[in-house]
Amino acid sequence: MRQRLIRNAYEAAVTMTAVLLSWAAALWLEGAAGLHTDSVVLAVALTVTLARGRWWADRRGRLTALVLLPLAAAVCAGLSRLLAAHYGIGAALFTAGLALAIWIRRYGPAATRAGTLITLPLIALLIVPGPTLPADARPEAVNWGWSALIGLLAWASVLLVRTSAARFTPGPGDPEGFEHPEPPKPRRATTPRPRPSTRMAVQLAAAIAAAFVLGRLLYADHWPWLVLTAYVVASGNRGRNDVLRKGVRRFLGACAGTLLATGVAACGLGGHPAVAALFGVLAMALWLRPLDHAYWAAGMTTALALLLGYFGRNATDQLPARLSAIAAGAVLSVASAWWLLPVRRGRPGLTRS
Repeated sequence: MRQRLIRNAYEAAVTMTAVLLSWAAALWLEGAAGLHTDSVVLAVALTVTLARGRWWADRRGRLTALVLLPLAAAVCAGLSRLLAAHYGIGAALFTAGLALAIWIRRYGPAATRAGTLITLPLIALLIVPGPTLPADARPEAVNWGWSALIGLLAWASVLLVRTSAARFTPGPGDPEGFEHPEPPKPRRATTPRPRPSTRMAVQLAAAIAAAFVLGRLLYADHWPWLVLTAYVVASGNRGRNDVLRKGVRRFLGACAGTLLATGVAACGLGGHPAVAALFGVLAMALWLRPLDHAYWAAGMTTALALLLGYFGRNATDQLPARLSAIAAGAVLSVASAWWLLPVRRGRPGLTRS
């Protein structure tokens, strides 16, 4: 356990170094180009999610990420505008993009990596706080050109930090500096039933589509809360019990985060202290995330409250609604995994996202 905690601390430190580098670059760009703070939030969100992958370990992965990430970020900037103007069309395209990223896993590790890179800006779109802010604080959507550049900043930050860490300070218990050979491609199953990747794509699409509908009906502009939870619970589906376990843990973690965020809000943190506290909470959540997903959910709930506090919004009043949205999103994903083409644990093609 001690070795695992040390390993997790090392990984969290590497990720936070990349996050701070990306944040500093985006902050400079914001001031130089007159962008809104949502551009900085986008850079941090992309870097946090991008740092988890192993795309940086070989030249092919680096080039793939270099091409796909800025392109996907640019497309998502347009999708954000489309969701604001034509919610139904934007929701359909968003759902199709996530499902496609899961479906192409059938073509092996390279396709899985490409699908993950396509997914990152879509998830970042749900994290960027525009829809959750009051009307007078909502930024104009970052256009496609700046979004692509921010995606490039995140790519460069993660690549620089990860390659430097692998070269000079290989992680504890990993003397090769993260260089591991890719696992062989699974043998194609000869069965008339849909492949696991197809089932997972269908389940995810059903859960996300339902989350978009219910999110708009029940939570208005806060629909990203429900959609994000539905994705987090359904992604990386290793079977019905796995989805149920993740759903329960995410909800319990969000409850703990709600209590913590309430205490933080009572302290009245704002401005630069809120930013410092946010990064501290993020580092702690990254450290504990491999132990249990509940820690990550608690950290993200608290971080959102700090982010909204930075923008001058009291997030305490929104926490009960956020909890109910998380519960609803988890229920949608669990129902989809259990009753719609359920995936059996141990079947080929179950690649973790």
